[in-house]
Amino acid sequence: MAGWKASRMPDQSGRAAIVTGGNSGIGYAAARELARRGAAVVLACRSAARGRAAEVALRSEVSGADVEFMALDLADLASVREFAAAYGRRRNGSLDLLVNNAGVMALPYGRTADGFETQFGVNHLGHFALTGLLLPRLLAAPPGARIVNLSSSFHALGDVAHDDLNSQRDYRRWIAYGRSKSANLLFTHELARRLAAAGSEVVAAAAHPGYAATNLHVGATPQAGTTLGSRFTAAATALGNAIGNTVIAQSAASGALPTLYAATAPGVRPDEFIGPRLGLRGAPVRSRRAKWTLDDKSGERLWGASEKLTGVSYTSLSR
Repeated sequence: MAGWKASRMPDQSGRAAIVTGGNSGIGYAAARELARRGAAVVLACRSAARGRAAEVALRSEVSGADVEFMALDLADLASVREFAAAYGRRRNGSLDLLVNNAGVMALPYGRTADGFETQFGVNHLGHFALTGLLLPRLLAAPPGARIVNLSSSFHALGDVAHDDLNSQRDYRRWIAYGRSKSANLLFTHELARRLAAAGSEVVAAAAHPGYAATNLHVGATPQAGTTLGSRFTAAATALGNAIGNTVIAQSAASGALPTLYAATAPGVRPDEFIGPRLGLRGAPVRSRRAKWTLDDKSGERLWGASEKLTGVSYTSLSR
């Protein structure tokens, strides 16, 4: 794993991948490298204009890239269902890799189309529903299929609040973000357990980018007020965008390495959490995680609530 770079990725020819939020930042960088190694990549994005622009840009960067934009709004479960159905009609719906990358960060309180708090709804519930709807295709794939959920080192800000999943009693934007990222890890943990219990070889793993200069941070900065933390975020992001890799922020291409490692490197184990070696930046390594993201009972509780809230049951994983 030491010094791992995208150039060390195995050949991805013949593999089909979906990258949510693949129109910019880490998602775009990951999609580009997957396409460069031969994967057929779907950019699952909310904005049609940005998604189509990313499709054109990626084809210009990677000669012969097999890439396609498909509309997906994770803040609307109807859109998630429509995407899954549309994907099933595409190329017989084969799927080898699902990268749940898209997300929002530190927004003012809001609700999704289905009434969920926006960060929990988009970052966790939307991806939970998407994964459940696409899981039969991953289970039918040849050996090597993977699901990679993007979390964050900010998951350490808070455990999942099982008694207030939608933050109705107390909303603090950064705590809500941290809880949604804890939910990503807890979902990965429980999904890995259930895949193993079903005898499946599909690997569910998680990754985090450290601190990368992407639109996620740019979008979050104005929402966070004028605190020292938000000024630091703005300055580090500006440096990263201007210089590429810095001592503070790293480029989106570098930030995508943990995702690509989790998605393609040989020997990645179920429920592994991959992040930068130095925490904020560096080559991908196994990352530390809060103990609550490894709690079986908590995982089962979140799973049950997520099935109830989304209406998506993982019937293909009977236990």
